[in-house]
Amino acid sequence: MRVRELLTPERTHYHLQGVSKKRLLDQVAELATRDSPGLSEQEVFDALIARERLGSTGIGEGIAIPHCRLASCSKPLGLLVSLAEAIDFDAVDSRPVDLVFVLLVPEDNPEQHLKTLSHLAALFNEPAFRDGLRQATSAAHLFSTAVDSEAELRLAS
Repeated sequence: MRVRELLTPERTHYHLQGVSKKRLLDQVAELATRDSPGLSEQEVFDALIARERLGSTGIGEGIAIPHCRLASCSKPLGLLVSLAEAIDFDAVDSRPVDLVFVLLVPEDNPEQHLKTLSHLAALFNEPAFRDGLRQATSAAHLFSTAVDSEAELRLAS
């Protein structure tokens, strides 16, 4: 599943104040549920925290991809956040995180969850994609950079 199928302009946030991993997950739970009436902010937060307890979703190079499966989630959705200041996320390379892509998927489709997660990890592993996101100057610019990525087109072909 491509970024353009997961992300909306309303779920793209530029230079959010993160403060800490837990506070950021609380913020993204609230932001993710704003335009998803079937989702509970507390349920999203609890699921993201539970996933982080299994191991950090900080994949390195300043990137984190917090993700979870939810019974109340009717379709996969993403939330993209650039942080005003990088925060500690217990990433595999110990680098602080400044780009976060939250992935929420229906509980009943683990295969789609894994495929989408794998695609996102490969995409964020592309230096040109990461650099483009980091050069964005607004939420609209961040969104268009994410959904119109040439790196993603190369991965998809």
